[in-house]
Amino acid sequence: MELSDLCQISDYEWEIPQSYRPDMRGAVRIFASRWLLEQIAADKSLEQAVNAATLPGLVSPVVVMPDMHQGYGFPIGGVAATAHPHGVISPGAIGYDINCGVRLLASQIEAAAAQPYLDTLATLLNRYCPSGVGSEGIVHASVDELNTILREGAHWAQKRGFATESDLVHTEEGGRLDGADPSKVSDRARQRGREQIGSLGAGNHFIEVDVVDQVFQPDAASAMGLTAGCLVVLIHCGSRGLGHQICTDYVQTFQGAVRKYQITLPDRELVCAPLDSPEGEAYLGAMRAAANFAFVNRQLLAHAARRAFEETFAGHFTCGWHLRQVYDIAHNMGKIETHQVAGHAQKVCVHRKGATRAFGPHAPELPPDYAAIGQPVLVPGSMGTASWVLVGTAGSMVHSWGSTCHGAGRVMSRSKARQSVRGDRLRQELETDGIRVRANSMPGLAEEAPQAYKDVDLVVETVAQAGIARKVARLRPVAVIKG
Repeated sequence: MELSDLCQISDYEWEIPQSYRPDMRGAVRIFASRWLLEQIAADKSLEQAVNAATLPGLVSPVVVMPDMHQGYGFPIGGVAATAHPHGVISPGAIGYDINCGVRLLASQIEAAAAQPYLDTLATLLNRYCPSGVGSEGIVHASVDELNTILREGAHWAQKRGFATESDLVHTEEGGRLDGADPSKVSDRARQRGREQIGSLGAGNHFIEVDVVDQVFQPDAASAMGLTAGCLVVLIHCGSRGLGHQICTDYVQTFQGAVRKYQITLPDRELVCAPLDSPEGEAYLGAMRAAANFAFVNRQLLAHAARRAFEETFAGHFTCGWHLRQVYDIAHNMGKIETHQVAGHAQKVCVHRKGATRAFGPHAPELPPDYAAIGQPVLVPGSMGTASWVLVGTAGSMVHSWGSTCHGAGRVMSRSKARQSVRGDRLRQELETDGIRVRANSMPGLAEEAPQAYKDVDLVVETVAQAGIARKVARLRPVAVIKG
């Protein structure tokens, strides 16, 4: 695909018209500056977005964000809505790490005063928050207890003393997706997930201690409890091996479903099934169970982070070290939502893969203290660079299925990053810049080097200029925990 094939709508919005290819069922809308678009065009993500526009039951358009890059069948940074109940659901359009997401916790500890204790804090976070490939979690659940976790999500954590009512209120869907069906989760998926509850994993997952570096919307920052110069914590992880196995299982099952329902697709990685078919309903039940697992996973890590903060600071500060949950939001999820389509309310299944829900002010899904400002959006940057707190807008509801970006977006594959960057040198560079690093693997650290990602500030500027999010605060890292 050439950039000349795209129609420019504005400096930050482009379109691939439905007429580009005869099998397309809708247009593709791209939010990107020209410079970012040129980076995007270096891989096959635009072609994947066009392929996504062939999904049966698609409600136009497919939307892609400035952090988009090539994924499994469906581009990371993509959003697609299909009609409910007769449209399709596609596991590849949700992602392998179901409910991979981000949680933000805020303190009132000033970073300048905390400076002498940050090494201790990083060490305790690394000790109390298990990380790495195949790492065991904080909780080992019985078979029955795992079923409860898959059904109840963060409500299980509250009953066990790992969560507060405020935590649940400030989590997407209250930390529990209704309709989860543990019986649709395979024994292999259960086996992989059972010992990983409350663990970070590896890859691009991390726990990061940041300083609120800049505030752009004081009213919104105040509502969230964000104070300039104070420490916050970002937790980025998902459903671990359980979610990955569920996606693997249903991608295989759906290979037969596309033949059964005579669905023709340009890429077998986009396999799908009708939402109201037995296969589609089974995947929805399993996907929601994985999402509930991920909410519990991040909740347990938040509990561990609170322990680390208390042990680090309680003996030196009289107050301010308690971590208040700002929000927890997913960026790999399929959700049944109601949106305005051609002036009418329509129920659709919104597939968000590497894209964040970004509902505008007064959306009924928001907690009361955020109703006036819009839904918090958490955008982690690449290691060593800034992260962002945004809010959703009325514009996102109109133009992007209530969605916006989820991160910086890769420009370099993990294998290329390992070849180009030495993990030990990167660690030394980050430490020289004042960022404490705790990592189990130097090759794993190299995979997540800042140069492997787009400039997150430019990505955020794009969605802000396009009107699908508003800047609230910029965060600067002072410690990173990696698997």
